[in-house]
Amino acid sequence: MKNGEGHTIYFLGIGGIGMSALARYYHSQGYTVAGYDRTPSPLTKQLEDEGMAIHYEDNPNLLPAFIDRVVYTPAIPKDLKEFDVLRQRGLPILKRSEALGLVTEGHFTIAVAGTHGKTTTTAMVAHILNHCGVSTTAFIGGIANNFNSNLLLSLEKEYVIVVEADEFDRSFLHLHPNISIINSIDADHLDIYGDRQHLVAGFNDFAHLTEREVIVKEGLAIDVSNKISFGFGEGCDFTIKDLDSSHGTSVFSITHDGHETVVKLPMAGTHNMLNATAAFAAALKSGVPAERIAEALASFKGVKRRFDIKVNNEKHCYIDDYAHHPEEIRSCLTAVKGAFPEKRITLVFQPHLFSRTRDFMEEFASILSLADELILLDIYPAREKPIEGITSQTLLDKVPMKAKRLCPKAGLLELVNEERPELLITMGAGDIDRFVEPLEKMIKTW
Repeated sequence: MKNGEGHTIYFLGIGGIGMSALARYYHSQGYTVAGYDRTPSPLTKQLEDEGMAIHYEDNPNLLPAFIDRVVYTPAIPKDLKEFDVLRQRGLPILKRSEALGLVTEGHFTIAVAGTHGKTTTTAMVAHILNHCGVSTTAFIGGIANNFNSNLLLSLEKEYVIVVEADEFDRSFLHLHPNISIINSIDADHLDIYGDRQHLVAGFNDFAHLTEREVIVKEGLAIDVSNKISFGFGEGCDFTIKDLDSSHGTSVFSITHDGHETVVKLPMAGTHNMLNATAAFAAALKSGVPAERIAEALASFKGVKRRFDIKVNNEKHCYIDDYAHHPEEIRSCLTAVKGAFPEKRITLVFQPHLFSRTRDFMEEFASILSLADELILLDIYPAREKPIEGITSQTLLDKVPMKAKRLCPKAGLLELVNEERPELLITMGAGDIDRFVEPLEKMIKTW
């Protein structure tokens, strides 16, 4: 008998990428899983197909009669009627991060943190371990192409957990990592932390939770005695050398512990070399031989919406990316320019959050101009209400380039079809992902 049989867990916001993976995990453990989300999506349809009951109306009358535990995401509206009723029932109510923390108790856990790159790095670590025969359960903040899922589920009783450690709302402080990775700390989520100093303090608190190695990108202000560094510098414990990145692939070597391992990664960009090196270090410290790790990385297929090359033929190229912070945008555009130096770049960008657009207005304006042409969509609000004076037009006016325009979402497909750009990038963390499939189909017909 599975340990969850006879018990029901109810998820508020079940369709989120992190929530859906957790719901799948509990469902695999025998729990009855049900939930609410605002709108149907491919993820919620998959959950329904797997036997989970989901509704899309905030209606307390639709709640299951018996619920043992509630799990919610902080992204849900604070005035959700179902949330109020569930609290009045006096049920145990956990944030997603708290429920995930409970899962990591009692298992060897590798946790991947960072303001950027954590989803790709988490998927890399999970793929390496799985490829090399290590029993692994992984919670990934995106759809890993090697698994076509955000959850890798072990069927064994004993397994390693690989988990994306989210800094939003200090969620990662609920985890119990044996090994952790911190691959970036750039100012973000200032609505939570207030300033960069407190953000750095949060990452240090996370590092101090780690039982063994803390694998840290060179230059980050992490102050722990069990720190292992990686990067391009000669003094790193894991040093990247001999770079060759073109047309969507990278070949480089990693020097470590007196050895050198050549890695052939089917992804472009120095940021992905860094991600791969962090994953390499975590797998090596978990007991996987270096040669097997390199073999696994050569077959890594990436993550949907992370430098995701959807079309690449003689006439046109289309890349989709989740980037929504200035440094993520810089990394993506720099990688694209390195991989396709001869092509003119048309960028479709959807800003994410009014507060983030306000906090990084000047940085966004500067970095978006790295493209040759900019098509700007309206700001995706997510959990926020509008902020006076913060609009996509305000941002567009500050971008120092001539080839720029606003475009309503309803007119995007028509505009792209008229222009037929040589290299198109769609970018953002909002509902711009709804355009990926129709754009891919359309571009393939040109």
